[in-house]
Amino acid sequence: MIKYLHTDDSKCVGCMTCTAVCSQMYFKEDNPAKSCIQVFGMGKGAFHLVACDQECRKCVMECPTQAITVSKTGVVMINKSLCVGCLACVAVCPIEAMRYYPGHKNPFKCIACGACAKKCPKEALSVREKEESPAARRPFEVAAAVSQGGKE
Repeated sequence: MIKYLHTDDSKCVGCMTCTAVCSQMYFKEDNPAKSCIQVFGMGKGAFHLVACDQECRKCVMECPTQAITVSKTGVVMINKSLCVGCLACVAVCPIEAMRYYPGHKNPFKCIACGACAKKCPKEALSVREKEESPAARRPFEVAAAVSQGGKE
């Protein structure tokens, strides 16, 4: 099972409560650019929420120092002491959920802590679990086979 932050764009009103809660929690300031969740205005009162779905894991495979791993709950985590700030993970993220703020060494991303979901006035966010897809497991199976001298 993978723990992730489920987003429902149809309920979002763009109040930015989620970005304020997140940036306050992790950076001690209300700054949407320092939030692990992003809110994009799509025009005509519509909004699009972006947070890591914990499933593609391209960042894990791309990290040259193995600073990015997957926890027992399926959450992609960054070990700041191993991270060298190369930002390869930011570059490879297909939905731009891996974040970086200039002046900070380490990138950051949603870890499905649920703080934003608890404060969302429209319930556009919730922490959920989903089955891990075979596609998410595949890169790790290949990496394990290679490290053991085998082939995929």
